[in-house]
Amino acid sequence: MVTPVNPQPLDRTSTPQFTGPAQHPARTLSEPVRVRVLRAVYGDPRAAAEAAGRLTARQAAGIDPLPTEPAELAPEFLHAHRAEIRALPDDTRLLLLLAAADQYPVATHAFLRAVTAARLDTRPLEAAEAAGVAHAGARGVVFRDAWTRIAAYETGSPADRRDVHRLLARVLHGAGETPRRSWHRGAGALGPSGRLAAELGDAARTAEQSGRLTLARALAERAAQLCPDPPEQTLLLARAADHAWQSGDSDRARHLTTADPALTGVLALRAGNATDAFDALLGEAGREQGGRATHLLARATEAAIYTGDLRRLKEAARVAGRLGVEVPGTLGGLVAAFEGRYVDARTLLEAAAGRCGPGGDPTLLIHAGIAALLLGDHTRAAGATLRAADSARARGTTVAVAQAMEFRAYADFWTGRPRAGEAAATDALWQAHTTGQDNGACHLQAALAMFAALTGDAEVCRERAATARSYALAHGLGLPAALAQWALACLDLGTGRFAAAAARLRALAGFGPGHGHRAVRHLATPHYVEAAARTGDTRVARVAHADYHHWASTVGSADDLALSARCRALLAPGAEAVEHYRSALVLHGRGTRDFERARTELLFGGALRRLRRRTEARDRLHSALEAFESFGAPHCAAQARAELRALGAPADPAPSDPDDPTARLTAQQLLVARMAAEGATNREIAARLALSPRTIDHHLRGVFTRLGIRSRIELVRLLAEKDPV
Repeated sequence: MVTPVNPQPLDRTSTPQFTGPAQHPARTLSEPVRVRVLRAVYGDPRAAAEAAGRLTARQAAGIDPLPTEPAELAPEFLHAHRAEIRALPDDTRLLLLLAAADQYPVATHAFLRAVTAARLDTRPLEAAEAAGVAHAGARGVVFRDAWTRIAAYETGSPADRRDVHRLLARVLHGAGETPRRSWHRGAGALGPSGRLAAELGDAARTAEQSGRLTLARALAERAAQLCPDPPEQTLLLARAADHAWQSGDSDRARHLTTADPALTGVLALRAGNATDAFDALLGEAGREQGGRATHLLARATEAAIYTGDLRRLKEAARVAGRLGVEVPGTLGGLVAAFEGRYVDARTLLEAAAGRCGPGGDPTLLIHAGIAALLLGDHTRAAGATLRAADSARARGTTVAVAQAMEFRAYADFWTGRPRAGEAAATDALWQAHTTGQDNGACHLQAALAMFAALTGDAEVCRERAATARSYALAHGLGLPAALAQWALACLDLGTGRFAAAAARLRALAGFGPGHGHRAVRHLATPHYVEAAARTGDTRVARVAHADYHHWASTVGSADDLALSARCRALLAPGAEAVEHYRSALVLHGRGTRDFERARTELLFGGALRRLRRRTEARDRLHSALEAFESFGAPHCAAQARAELRALGAPADPAPSDPDDPTARLTAQQLLVARMAAEGATNREIAARLALSPRTIDHHLRGVFTRLGIRSRIELVRLLAEKDPV
């Protein structure tokens, strides 16, 4: 039996709950497992309910891979569909078998040519249409759903299946159809054949080069089944596993991956313990050479970045030197930066960030984005990560899209685009769950906590941060653990809990590998200095600022130099701070971190108020208030209003667009509002967004308050008026 290689995409905004027959009670699944089950059963809630009830405890917990065969996932559900097909006339079933073989498990679009070549009468399809299982379309047969198509294929006898595959192979002779012709030749084979295995292997390479990785996986896996040579069979399985992983089918990849220790390390990097992943990847790199060794070192670098372990970064650099391969720029740059060799770090990171042109390898582009982020070049970081996602889609490497968006989130946050960033990170979180990248999902949860802190969603921030930290600490992921801690500190800072913010950020310096991260600690320095200055405990903050200024001066980032000047202003007495604030604003004008510019204006306005320089203070505070309103940052806007009230100046809220009431909502609130208006319950919305029902209730209360409404009926009417059909 074979599994579809191109399952129908799920609608992530209308994910059903698992409800099914009593003999297969739906168990509570974690969000990653739930999403993957739905993907495996083509989004059908009845099949999902049966599949959930059949999972082992380890599968339900996400430890073992899910079944990949329809008959293993939901045999009773499939049996009912088979019964429908068997009730049809024989000639109807034969046509449906031909159509299903043409679409499943590889779509070849050759049905009409096959019908013509074999001079088949298509009138028996009327019986299928009358039964409601399929109908004739412009390009062939359209099945009611994926499960009906699978049943139509699997009810055919082995001999009939081989015959229709051979027929389809005969009519596939156009340019570019070689891989699909080889597929049907392989599917029509009776037993092992070295010649056919070689043909399928070549076809898999052709499909891979054109970005059709799902097809390449099917071809390589069938080649392994037909291959009579055990060593070659092992290599083919390893290729199939890699294609499955790259195309987003993580469960099939995990079933096949025992043949490839390197892929085992990559899977651990994306869904296991990051320390174990590093050890596996570096060990395998030490046994390779050339491009493969460089690739494995790049992945080991990612594992070390996730752990935040300087010792492992140094170890990877030593292995690279011993093998005589080029050290990934992000690896060398981070080692140099963590050791305080900032000039060397800048040179290495600049070289890595320079590899961010169009096209190119997605991994190199992601590394370029990370390097650009560390250099404070957010425009280049955003460009590199977007190009990485585009390149991944073009190559069929679906798995890399979510990876790229993990780091794109930082650029969105720092440049004051919380709504766009939150929407992109939410989408990437769904993709990470779908493709079995639980570690990436953890990182995105931490990023979403940061966006929630910025937009004032305290409850969501705490829930996202708690989810991220719990998972991160169990898997040795220092990067998301530290980012979640930083998000909570930003929330504290935005709501005036300065001592709590300072304590959280100071603690980042004491966390070891897997619990904290030196890069995050460094990047959070301006926020720590602000919190420390507000509490009057500046001794440690001065030391942290000195190091931050050293780095900012070395890399020459206008944004980092602006924040360093702001830190100096916060640490300076009285009137001495004014010139530092002015310098900071001049530097902000050359950078891209608009949100931090507004924060600087808020702090500057407060300092001017205390110095009784009322006119300039009022101008600065109004400018900050306007910016915070446009960013959708209510807590920071409230601080600006409080300063204006203390100044005795009016602090009228920024006018909203009367024609677009939803502009008053955060991105998360708007998403919840639309789902609620479509009829989803709080529990259903919570399941789709990986939040608790209590948090969804909190969101809806906020939606009703901001829109001035009292019921879901009013919400439906308001959204319908905004978006008329």
